[in-house]
Amino acid sequence: MKKNENGTKKVMKPWPTKEAMEQVYTMKLWGDNKSHFYSGVGSHHPEIIDPYITILRSFLSSFKAPLVVSDLGCGDFNVGKELVKHTKKYVAVDIVADLIDYNKSTFKEENLEFHCLDIAVDQLPSGDCALLRQVLQHLSNTEVQSILNKLTDFKYVILTEHIPEGDFTPNKEIISGQGTRLKKQSGLNLVAPPFNFKVKEEKQLLSVNLNNGKGLIVTTLYEV
Repeated sequence: MKKNENGTKKVMKPWPTKEAMEQVYTMKLWGDNKSHFYSGVGSHHPEIIDPYITILRSFLSSFKAPLVVSDLGCGDFNVGKELVKHTKKYVAVDIVADLIDYNKSTFKEENLEFHCLDIAVDQLPSGDCALLRQVLQHLSNTEVQSILNKLTDFKYVILTEHIPEGDFTPNKEIISGQGTRLKKQSGLNLVAPPFNFKVKEEKQLLSVNLNNGKGLIVTTLYEV
């Protein structure tokens, strides 16, 4: 533990994620479409979100008994709002309190809940399926591992990550809230070291080539 100049112990925050994400929305670092909150082109560009919504609707509708879904990092909810009606209950979570308050006042369904949580620190809402869409790519390996330890409570995990095209060294370390692993020509692979996430089955649901040399957005289904 570091000490202040006067010699007293200085309590260090484990991760800067909350402050970083608050800054993203306050300063509109992911762009500005004149709305109160905007989660970037990854949550709005039709070529990215339309195939994702289609494949998720198909997956969620394939069950005789609708699933309880936990959306871990729901952002501005431009994508999540298209999935709610295909679930028994949809619990949407984000780390930014003002964003969650806005979502609560904007999106209202009987089976929809919003919660402000730090998914690396707080207990996750229970459910059948966890969605993490371009969330873990912003987090340090320590935070990713903390989240993975909790995902074993779900039967299904659907992960979407922005990764380099072609071969790359996975899981290079980054500082939370300071970009993604793409700047290191890396991306997440949960079943590779150091995570070695144990799954019963792994299936790629979708891969979107950005066609601009900026890699792929890949969605993978894990049965845990």
